[in-house]
Amino acid sequence: MSTVEKFKPSAVVLSGLLAKWRTYQRGKSLSERTIRERIGAVQRCAQWNETAPEYLDADQISAWLAHDDSWSPRTRWSYHQCLSSWFTWLELKEEISVNPMAREQVGRPKRLRSVPRPITNEQARRLWSSSIRNRRTRAMIALALFQGLRTHEIAKVKGEDLDLIARTIVVTGKGGYTHTLPLHHLVVETAYQMPRQGFWFPGTVKGHQRRESIGSTIADAMRRVDINGTAHQLRHWFGTSLVRAGVDLRTVQTLMRHQELSSTAIYTEVADETKAAAIDRLDPFALGTLTGPNGR
Repeated sequence: MSTVEKFKPSAVVLSGLLAKWRTYQRGKSLSERTIRERIGAVQRCAQWNETAPEYLDADQISAWLAHDDSWSPRTRWSYHQCLSSWFTWLELKEEISVNPMAREQVGRPKRLRSVPRPITNEQARRLWSSSIRNRRTRAMIALALFQGLRTHEIAKVKGEDLDLIARTIVVTGKGGYTHTLPLHHLVVETAYQMPRQGFWFPGTVKGHQRRESIGSTIADAMRRVDINGTAHQLRHWFGTSLVRAGVDLRTVQTLMRHQELSSTAIYTEVADETKAAAIDRLDPFALGTLTGPNGR
């Protein structure tokens, strides 16, 4: 098999392989969003190189990852992951003899550690107070602030997902994982004003609004009270505020529905005053006897 082949008028083989890969990923219970983003990255790389996806070589992939100066390191890292998944599957199915992503032929982009960007407590109070006028907007903000839901999770909330007696909500999040979480009392109050059946935010995508629409509505509400930010920053506030309130990281991880504890750390900003107080606690006259490695 040659390493490079230009697109042909007939794209039966191309679309067939991508369709099979999509089916394979669905069989692994990956989310439709993840599948769509993976396939999109592979297609963009192939189109930029004017090469069928299965015939991309290491030099072409490296050139594509390097060509756009506006991409952040995290974006390049994500694209690298998508292409790695594609060629790993092709190798598994014996569609290729050489995997261009193997043995670091394509340098792995550095993934910079994300930092939390929560809104302030004062901004949270201002945003919550301003949302009283619009029932649906208030519900979106409540789910983001007090439950830590992502925009795509908010979009799919239905009345049937909430048990107002038990004070719980069922959330299906990233990766298709479903969790039952306790409801914040302000979300309970808000829920009594929302439909008990059907989607809270009806729209054209399987009956509910698109996540982009949810994000835009929340961002607009933030701008109206002079907060320049995004809906996801409300989730950052949720995680950071839990930690500042003394909640242990394992519990925060569960409430945020992270598979790895390291992911939770992204959302948990340690306040400067907390760090200063920790340093101030270092007192050799109050800590008792400290022995060395040999007991001395």
